Amino acid sequence: MKTKRVMISVIMGAVLGVLCIVGVGARIGYSGNELFLFAMWYNRIVMGLLIGLAYDIKIIDSNKNFILRGLLLGLIVSLAITFTSEFRDWSSLFAGIAYGVIIDFVATRFG
Repeated sequence: MKTKRVMISVIMGAVLGVLCIVGVGARIGYSGNELFLFAMWYNRIVMGLLIGLAYDIKIIDSNKNFILRGLLLGLIVSLAITFTSEFRDWSSLFAGIAYGVIIDFVATRFG
């Protein structure tokens, strides 16, 4: 297992999760939505963990594999929060897809 890659991915997920809290909180409000905002942050940490552990998954045989892998894993993990919000938070889904690519890029580059 590539421990450095996993740590970088989880940290990136946590940092991007804070950005999600800011963005979602600005849209729906912070007060009364603490549990949902925490769930959003936790979702991004889980995304980071999954991407960190997926270092040997090849979707295409190319040095650009991180783009498709991050996009796919970002979509899969972000769908969980989209389903639980009853499809009311599309911005978070699209942000999660982008964050998946960002996390995988950083983990691949520095892990």
